[in-house]
Amino acid sequence: MKLHRNTVEAILVALKEIFEGEKYADRVIEKVLKSNPKWGARDRAFIAENTYEIVRWWRLILFTIKVEELANPQKYGEGLGFYWRVFGAWCVLNQQELPDWQEFKYIDAKAVQRRYQQAQTERKIMQAIPDWLDEVASLELGEQWDSEMTAMNQEAPVILRTNTLKTSLPELQKLLAEDNIMTYSFADTAINPAQLPLPYALQLAQRRNIFTSVHFKNGLFEIQDAASQLVAPFLDVQEGMRVVDACAGAGGKTLHLATLMNNKGRVISMDTEGWKLDELRKRTARNGISNVEPRVIDSNKVIKRLENSADRLLLDVPCSGLGVLKRNPDAKWKLHPDFITRIKATQAEILGNYVSMLRKDGVLVYATCSILPSESEEQVRKFLEQQDGKFELLAELRTSPAQTGFDGFYMAKLVKKS
Repeated sequence: MKLHRNTVEAILVALKEIFEGEKYADRVIEKVLKSNPKWGARDRAFIAENTYEIVRWWRLILFTIKVEELANPQKYGEGLGFYWRVFGAWCVLNQQELPDWQEFKYIDAKAVQRRYQQAQTERKIMQAIPDWLDEVASLELGEQWDSEMTAMNQEAPVILRTNTLKTSLPELQKLLAEDNIMTYSFADTAINPAQLPLPYALQLAQRRNIFTSVHFKNGLFEIQDAASQLVAPFLDVQEGMRVVDACAGAGGKTLHLATLMNNKGRVISMDTEGWKLDELRKRTARNGISNVEPRVIDSNKVIKRLENSADRLLLDVPCSGLGVLKRNPDAKWKLHPDFITRIKATQAEILGNYVSMLRKDGVLVYATCSILPSESEEQVRKFLEQQDGKFELLAELRTSPAQTGFDGFYMAKLVKKS
């Protein structure tokens, strides 16, 4: 593929924002792509895919250019000079011929390849993982960490969830095909080897910007990973119930819950960040959903007013996000061990306090998008011990990126006995 200076520079600008500005990769890429409306689909895909992949393999690439210090990227100097070196090495690793540009003058392809061979003896460099994460995950997962780490360095597939309030999966698949957007159903074991129950999911055959589709704008589908689509059904909601989604964020699972309830009953969607609920309001309008009530958690009174009122309670708690590194590779460079410690305390606090909203015989699902048992199974075990028989564990489900190819999620279903 021939390289074009303007698209390469867009990648370098994005990398500088991500690593020096400490911005989220998805938002940076969105901003960069909006900066030049003249870029076509191929240019946009080139920028987005290469930015994500360079972020994913950051430590390995730096090793090949003899930069082994990951912290404090500001030391790399002003301008984009350092990022030209990074991109040049990335091209060498991908057998991409470098054009005769001044910025690539000092790229030693043979030296890059030699360093790449050296990296193969060091797992955390070859798999581009921070030292602390390799240590923590090895301790918690043992030998399983090898396969999970490899799986999470693969590009995430794009999964759609059919909005059954407006269409059916076969009809959606047909409409998308008419627009030359080909998809696979999860009845196909080739894309669903673990046979996960995903009756409303479609996987794109080829990556593309699906947000521009008229069918997305008309609310016929949402983008939601396969593992994430298992959470709402796990709660076993019924029409007419009062359901609380207490850590809703922008409301992907709220939308799924409301759809499963056929727009009947009420879903109280809560979060501590009001701007996230503003996004949910836009999404409910697009999806044709009318049974969702957003509420900002701005004090303990909000929780207290709902005591013993919910038939179902979803606690998709804040977590490390280590199960979704396939789609958020920049997270591994932004996370720190002390954050893991703090977030586990937050999870325990939410689980201990928010269950007061659940009525007797009500069902709770505790969920994380983490591969770490200390954020998941162990949190549930501690909670059950503290509750001294007031709750009973009904079922657990964990999705493994290595076994499924999708995100790493954990969910536990519990019933309130008294």
